[in-house]
Amino acid sequence: MYVIVYDFGTSAVKTCLFDITTSIKLVCDSSAGYGLYVLENGGVEQDTEEWWKAITSTTKDLFTKTDVKPSEIAGISFCTQMQSVVLVDKNGKALRRPMNFLDNRAVNEFEDGIGKGLIKFSGCNLFKLLRNLLVNKTASMSVKDPVYKYKWVEKNEPEIFEQVYKWLDVNDYLIARCTGNIVRTVDSAFATFLYDTRKGKEGWNVGLAKMYGVNPAHLPDLIECSDKAGKLTAEAASDLGLPEGIPVFGGGGDATLTGIGAGCTKVGQTHIYIGTSGWVITLMDHQAVDPMNSMTGVIAGLKGCYHYYAELETAGKCFEWVKDHIALDEVGLYLKNKNVSEDHESKYKSLYDYLSEEVSKVPPGAHGVIFTPWMHGNRSPFEDSCAAGMFFNLKLETGKRDMIRSVLEGICYHLRWLLECESAKIKTSDTIRFVGGGALSPVTSQMLADITGRDIETIDEPQEAGAIGAALMIALGMKIIDSPETAQNLIPIKAVYHPNPDNREVYDRNYQVFRRLYKSNAKNFKSLNRV
Repeated sequence: MYVIVYDFGTSAVKTCLFDITTSIKLVCDSSAGYGLYVLENGGVEQDTEEWWKAITSTTKDLFTKTDVKPSEIAGISFCTQMQSVVLVDKNGKALRRPMNFLDNRAVNEFEDGIGKGLIKFSGCNLFKLLRNLLVNKTASMSVKDPVYKYKWVEKNEPEIFEQVYKWLDVNDYLIARCTGNIVRTVDSAFATFLYDTRKGKEGWNVGLAKMYGVNPAHLPDLIECSDKAGKLTAEAASDLGLPEGIPVFGGGGDATLTGIGAGCTKVGQTHIYIGTSGWVITLMDHQAVDPMNSMTGVIAGLKGCYHYYAELETAGKCFEWVKDHIALDEVGLYLKNKNVSEDHESKYKSLYDYLSEEVSKVPPGAHGVIFTPWMHGNRSPFEDSCAAGMFFNLKLETGKRDMIRSVLEGICYHLRWLLECESAKIKTSDTIRFVGGGALSPVTSQMLADITGRDIETIDEPQEAGAIGAALMIALGMKIIDSPETAQNLIPIKAVYHPNPDNREVYDRNYQVFRRLYKSNAKNFKSLNRV
């Protein structure tokens, strides 16, 4: 059975053609980028037409790479970035550019929504916080949360807000564009923190919506991640080069589906992801919450299950930054001076692989250089939109390789911090699945094992884990797979990395310094970066 999944990231879509039989196999893929518009007021926006152009071009490109015909496609689904705000009219047309999950302009709306009150906890109105926790064991405690972006539009663009029919996330918008049906998947609804998770009360909580000043009429009908959302319309089919009527399934967000695609489909299994962002997630059969560390249980793609979720806002994005601003500016000259031949370069899949190889020449601990990966604020275990990245302990003898390695180590230190906070609240697994683009690198995989002290497992195509999860949602929806346990059997382990005890001392030392850097600099970050 052939299916198409659109893996919709922050800056590009990878359109994947999978063959699902007794295993799940990536037949071919095609990628295209789109803009990420960073505004001076803290806004971060994207363009729905750029999204659609990327989707249509990559779909057509698939069939130039394979003998599979468009008529053989049995289903379509999406795995997307989450917590964006897409406001649409009755025809499902976006009324303004979507506000990306990185958007943090709604400072005043956050203050008005939950920041004001005589009694506060973590800077939030205690009454509103407790009311939210009662309903779904979480709350909108970040300026980047969708409800404050929604309120920002209401306050600053009233002429647009008057035209709003429904409020969607990225996945929901793409479903509407493909099917004409305007719905939200339950994981997307939960990400607004207006969803009620209590037994027998699952769905939108109108009381919470009114507390935050959200119009309940703007909240769409809900579907499960494995439900059929509709069929491909004639217009969408024409744009995509596919037959009309192909079933389109709910799919879900990247954090929802990545763990499933990693093979963590049994309660208690933990996975770590390094892509543009990063996270630590453990699958649970109940919710847990830790307001002190900004962690909570969010709806998983498997009905009745939750992901205990702790996020690092910028992970792989930090490595992209170091590539662009520290490595790439001189890498051409570096390669030329080293007389690197074309054959030598061809053995690396990308510059990232080359850089991973280079940093492996630096000993663990990066000669004492420590990097903080908070390059667009941070969510867990502390919520601070003013936090920023920095290199600590630079010396005259510090080289670029030291700095580049310290970026990878800093990401892993923060993930260890998240893992320790989770482990203090719940039982995490001794062996962890590692997915995302970061898991392509054996250097990073071993570094993660050494820093966390856990065995690390990787899978084939780890960067496609979210897309694999969306493909499994199609299989569950079509009854090709009868249970989550069956899904796990389709995702074999590729490699296992064991912690190297020789590296424990230096990593433990640097980690303790890393932990202290935020506390020591929180006031400095606010002085420099407060909007």
